[in-house]
Amino acid sequence: MENQKPIHVFATWKVREGEIAAVLNILQTVQKESIKEKGNLFYNIHQNISDPNTLVLYEGYINEEAVTEHRNSSYFQELVLGKIVPLLETREIILATIFE
Repeated sequence: MENQKPIHVFATWKVREGEIAAVLNILQTVQKESIKEKGNLFYNIHQNISDPNTLVLYEGYINEEAVTEHRNSSYFQELVLGKIVPLLETREIILATIFE
């Protein structure tokens, strides 16, 4: 693969009213599993100060293959897609690399 620049994921989740505690609880497990991946650089969870139901995830991976491995992992499929996504109103994801 030619492009071996690190990939950063910016995910903005709008959580349904009354579900933020459940989402954050599950997300802590996702974070613990994600940082164990050899291709993961970091996994940060941010909560919007003015709207606590909005979360911004900031994740780093060594390359695009590592992002794919992350998304294909059993815990991502089960926890993020299976349990968290149904509790969200919206979910936006941006994959980016550092501009040089």
